[in-house]
Amino acid sequence: MAQIKPFAAIRPSNGLEEQVAALPYDVYNRMEAKHEIKDKPYSFLRVDRPETSFEDSVGTYDACVYEKAKELFYKLLEDNILIQDNNPCYYIYELTMNGRAQTGLVACASIDDYLSGVVMKHENTREDKEVDRIKHVSALEAQTGPIFLAYKTNERIHSLIYHEKEKTPYFQFTTEDGVQHKGWIINDSAVIENIMLTFQDVNKIYIADGHHRCASAVKVGLAKRSQSEQANLSAEYNYFLSVLFPDDELLIMDYNRVVKDLNGLSENDFMNKLKQYFIIEKKQEESELRPYKKGNISMYLKSGWYGLTVKEAVKNSDPVEGLDVSILQKFVLSELLDIHDPRTDQRIDFVGGIRGLKELERRVNDGNAVAFAMFPPSIGELFAVSDAGKLMPPKSTWFEPKLRSGLFIHSIK
Repeated sequence: MAQIKPFAAIRPSNGLEEQVAALPYDVYNRMEAKHEIKDKPYSFLRVDRPETSFEDSVGTYDACVYEKAKELFYKLLEDNILIQDNNPCYYIYELTMNGRAQTGLVACASIDDYLSGVVMKHENTREDKEVDRIKHVSALEAQTGPIFLAYKTNERIHSLIYHEKEKTPYFQFTTEDGVQHKGWIINDSAVIENIMLTFQDVNKIYIADGHHRCASAVKVGLAKRSQSEQANLSAEYNYFLSVLFPDDELLIMDYNRVVKDLNGLSENDFMNKLKQYFIIEKKQEESELRPYKKGNISMYLKSGWYGLTVKEAVKNSDPVEGLDVSILQKFVLSELLDIHDPRTDQRIDFVGGIRGLKELERRVNDGNAVAFAMFPPSIGELFAVSDAGKLMPPKSTWFEPKLRSGLFIHSIK
């Protein structure tokens, strides 16, 4: 039984949404973030990446950086660039990319549901990344980046949300990457009650993206609980900012791998070793380069593109071990290339599918040894891993389009 509740959002004043909205903080490195905010005084990236206000000599995680985030955030409120609704509402957030739309409900999910397993994860988190967001949320007393949640399509929820979408959106704009963003406010008490009750029939909700933000929000909430003389389970800090999407509207893109060297092997020796696990074919036509189904991986070497088809003896019915990224990790990255922990090994890098196959070619042509283009896992595979209580390998999924920060903010005061 999922607790999905409305909240009084802090959001841009009408007409300023496009100027405030920003891609998630972790899409950029420090230099890229500095470039992105140039000539954008209201960009929420200034708040999410407050180190951009300092010289590079100031550490990204210094205490003054979080104080700056607080200063910038409350200045936006003081100047009415950001406003807060008077009453709890639900919000609808629609993103359209390449003619394909996905519609999410902006709401707050319960930290208790996260702790009990109603909200299910599929990734481990890193403590250093958690600490950063814990300090950020604590300084602002607000959650600024929504957690991307998914649920199995529910006809009742679909009907309620799409009925509201027949009304005029309160914001609509298209970002530089061609993604169209629209938003609606649901403030009718009867509709709010219906949505809340309908979600109580949903037994599982899945984190699609935002594991670190979610874990941080939960830890901040638990810390605030421990500081209270009497537990107040209705307090806002018991909930975290989310956008919930039905699974049939989501797109998972490939998350690809680039490796710096072949671990001392010649290209010919490497190819011969691969033949133990894969059927290999040279790819010639541009239309053939991308993997076309599960069990098929494309590989780029300086000699060109190759298709790797997983042999039957290598396949596995386990929801994790049977993933293409797991097979690549076990039999190629680990066994042949000596990369055992892809999260920390400096010889491997990851490239989101949104950047295309040309980016893989560029990186190999610029000095890396090999690139692997993956067939993306399905949302059903992600659910199966979570349902089994297991974890996806690092960098398994890349969701597009990315939710913008700054459009909906949750105060936890």
